[in-house]
Amino acid sequence: MTQDPNKEIQESSLIGRILSMEALLMLMGIASLVYGIVYDMTMNIFWGVVIIPGVFVLHKIRKKDWTKHWQEMEAEHKAIQEYEERKKNARLQQKEKQDEK
Repeated sequence: MTQDPNKEIQESSLIGRILSMEALLMLMGIASLVYGIVYDMTMNIFWGVVIIPGVFVLHKIRKKDWTKHWQEMEAEHKAIQEYEERKKNARLQQKEKQDEK
């Protein structure tokens, strides 16, 4: 009986997603929160409340296309520099016209 390599990849991918860093952090946050509530431990409640939203922020950051982000930032920076250069040239030309008069 032959094994399908795609099925193995899918299974390992599923296991990888289940045991991903975000899932483990979420589990830790929930466990800390529940433990803190059950045993009335303020620090555990605090860490649970901090960790759980942190997992969502981490997920959003990891999902972002950083290459595209940096390209957009570079294009914006270049546009600002060009604008400032045009503004500077316009001032110099205006000053030259005033000096000619």
